[in-house]
Amino acid sequence: MKIAFDISQTGSSKAGCGFYAAALIEELLRTAGEHEFTLLTSFGDFFHDSAMASSAAHRYSGVRYGPRLKSRNEAENFWRNPSQVAQLFADVDVLHANNFWCPSYWLKGNGAKPTLVYTIYDLSFAEHPEWTTEANRLGCFNGMFNASLSADWFVAISEASRQCFLRHFPHVDPLRVKLIYPASRFDQLGYEVKPKSPAHPLFSVGDPFFLSVGTIEPRKNQRFLIQAYNRYRGSGGLPVPLVLAGGKGWLMEDFDSYLSSSPWSKDIHLLGYVSEAELAWLYAHCLANLYPSNYEGFGLPVLEGMGMGAVTIAGNSTSLPEIVGDAGLLLGCRDLEGWVEALMLVSKDQSYGRKLSLAAKERASLFNWATSTEALMSLYELAS
Repeated sequence: MKIAFDISQTGSSKAGCGFYAAALIEELLRTAGEHEFTLLTSFGDFFHDSAMASSAAHRYSGVRYGPRLKSRNEAENFWRNPSQVAQLFADVDVLHANNFWCPSYWLKGNGAKPTLVYTIYDLSFAEHPEWTTEANRLGCFNGMFNASLSADWFVAISEASRQCFLRHFPHVDPLRVKLIYPASRFDQLGYEVKPKSPAHPLFSVGDPFFLSVGTIEPRKNQRFLIQAYNRYRGSGGLPVPLVLAGGKGWLMEDFDSYLSSSPWSKDIHLLGYVSEAELAWLYAHCLANLYPSNYEGFGLPVLEGMGMGAVTIAGNSTSLPEIVGDAGLLLGCRDLEGWVEALMLVSKDQSYGRKLSLAAKERASLFNWATSTEALMSLYELAS
C-alpha cells in the first residue's frame, strides 16, 4: 500500500495535533515495513511551517517526501493547483490529512486516487468561536466542511469529538467516522526521553508545586485557574507554587499583567514552551497536574501526566472524562469552590495523593500507540 501522510504540524513547536501526527507516523513507520510512505512536510494553504521544508530526513529508510515548500506563498500556489496535486498523488492509495485542511476540489466518489482519510481533533472553533481568531475559525471550519463533503473516512481522537462532528455535519455516515485514541509520547516504544529539571531556581530546592500544561489561550482556561489559585491561597492553603508550562497563544495578550495583579504573583511561574525532557520531569515531580480546560478534542497533557503518576485535577467537559475516568478529580470549569477544595485536599492529604497517583498510572496504561496504529492500519486497508 502507498500512503501519503501529513506531518506539516510536527515541527519543533508542535502542540497536541502535531504530537498526535508525529507519534502515529513514528509507530506506522516502525511497524508497517511492507508499505510505502510519502511524508508531507507541507499540506494545504491554511497551516504552513517554513522550517519543515528543511527538516531532517526521517530515520527510517525507504521514506519519500512531498514538495519542500519554503514559504506560505509557495504552498498556496502549489496546493491551490488541482493538476499539480493530482500529479503528486497519482500513485498513492491513501492520503491522511492531519491539519484541518481539505481542498474544496477533492471530490468523493469520483474514482480518483487516493482515498482521503481525515483526522477530527476538536470543534471548539464551531462551538465557541469566541475562543479563537476569526482567521483560525474560518480556516478550520472551511477545511472540516470540505472534508465532510469529500473525505472517504474520518479518524476522531475521542468519542466526544466524534459525536460533536456528527452533530455539526449530520450528512456524514457515522460508520465512516472511526474512534482512534492517542496515547502518551512518553510511552512510545523507541521513544527515549531522559527527564531534565527546567533551569529555574524553584526546582533546585525540591519543594512541591502545582503544574498546568498547555498553550496559553482562552479555551485552556488559565485565567480561571489563577482565580482558583488566588482563592486557595487566600483561604489559607499551603504556599505551594503554581507553574504554567506552555507557549503563548491567541487572545491572551494581557495575561502577564493578569498574573502580576495576583497577590501571590511571586509564587506563579510562567515557564513558556518547555522541552520534552523538561516536561517529563515536571509531570513526574508535580504535586498535582491541573487542567481546567473548557474544551478538548482529547487532552494529551492529562494522559501524559497520568502516565507519569501525576495526581490529576481536570475539567469535566468534552473528552476529559473519557481519559481520566475515576482515576482523578473531575470538576466543572467554573466551579471555583470545587477547585479550591481539590487544591486543599491534594496539598494536605499525602495518602490520598498516592492513591490517585497509582490510579492514574493504571488508567493511562489503557491508552497505547500499538492499539492506535493497529486500528489505523486496519482503516487504511479498508479504505484502499
